Formats: sequence, structure tokens, C-alpha cells
Amino acid sequence: SVSALLLKQSSRFQEVIGVFMRNWEPADETGDSYTCPAAADFADAERVCGEIGIPIHRVDFVKEYWTRVFEPYLERFSGGGTPNPDVFCNKEIKFKCFKAFVQDEFGRDSFLATGHYAQLRPASDPTRPPMLLRGADPLKDQSYFLSAVSGEALRQVEFPVGGLPKSRVRAIAEEAGLCTASKKDSVGICFVGKRNFPEFISEYLDSRPGRFVGLDGTDFGPHEGLHQYTLGQRAGIGGL
Repeated sequence: SVSALLLKQSSRFQEVIGVFMRNWEPADETGDSYTCPAAADFADAERVCGEIGIPIHRVDFVKEYWTRVFEPYLERFSGGGTPNPDVFCNKEIKFKCFKAFVQDEFGRDSFLATGHYAQLRPASDPTRPPMLLRGADPLKDQSYFLSAVSGEALRQVEFPVGGLPKSRVRAIAEEAGLCTASKKDSVGICFVGKRNFPEFISEYLDSRPGRFVGLDGTDFGPHEGLHQYTLGQRAGIGGL
């Protein structure tokens, strides 16, 4: 919200356009469990764009997200890995599919701006891509989640709030009277929502029961599959 506002207030761009991206389809899931509140998020985005005075478009990348992010995520999980879907999403969807959509729809000279807490330093050589830097707020820095995005993909990209502390971003939203000024931060994995993670992942991966055994041979008890745990985890595992 504040990224769009700051761009609208600046004189750098002739036009600012809001685009809402939907990547997950709850109807594809089993049961009635809570997932991404996409409808509520779109309503907020639509209202904010109205308050700022910019148009809004909507684009779906549900199929692309499933094949490029979620399926690789499941594959790595089933093999005992601990993948981060947000890293995949930024690389494959936001700065590839989404950026291509923006430039195809609005012109090849269009810039993509997001609300990431990260910064870009232009290269001294204009033939080289910008350098990704940490956000100014160390508690909100999101450069890690952008670490898999290539430098070339970061050309014609803006992070308007990357140089600001989160408290200032909140203050700007409040001063402007934006409806999202007091909205809670988005945390966790979007497609899991408020659900119990082992229950969620079990909808997609079969249980492969086994036992926790220490290096000295001590048997700590059974488990329902390594995909329900992560490296270094102790919480929630009895006896450890």
C-alpha cells in the first residue's frame, strides 16, 4: 500500500497502476481448511487503490505457481529437504511470470514495484544489473527471500519502502488514512494459513512412518514421516 502511495506522490513515473496477483486456489484443496484469504486481500487492494487514486488490475498465476513452486516444494520436502516456497515464488513467479505480464501489458519500459523490505544499488556500469542489498530495517529485511532472483530480473524493479523502517511505513499509511494502516503483517507460508503444518502437508504427501533413533542407538519413539519435521527441530518431538 505504502509503496504504491510513495510512487504516486513521486514525480519519477508518469502513471502508477496497482496489480493484484493470485497464486493459490483454495477450491483445489481437500476439506474446508483455512488458506490464503485471497478474496479479503483483493478487497483491501481494491480499496487502497481507490484511496490512492490509481487503477487496479488482477492477474492469476495459479497454474504457474502450482508447477513452478508448489510441486518442486513437495518434491524437496519428500526427499527430506526444508525448502522455502517464498524464495521459489519470488524467483519463478513475481520476478519472472509477473514481471513479464507487467511489461507485456503496460509496456517494455514499465517498472515493477513491490513492498519488499530490500534495496537495490545501481551498478556503476550500466550494462551490469543492480546489486541486491538488505532492507534498512534489520528486523524486516527480506533480501534473503529475494536471494534466488537473478540480477537481470531485478532490472526495472523498485522497492519503495526498502530504505525505511517498518515504523515509518506504518506512520505513512496512518497519515494517509489508508485502510490497511493497521492490517497485520503477512507472515508464514501463505498456502498453509492458520492450519497445523503436518496436517496440511499430509494432504499432499503420503505418510512414511519410522522411528527417531539417536546416534548412540537410543530409540526416541515413532514418527509419521520426515516431511513433517525440519532440520534442527526439537519442539514438539517428545523425548528430545
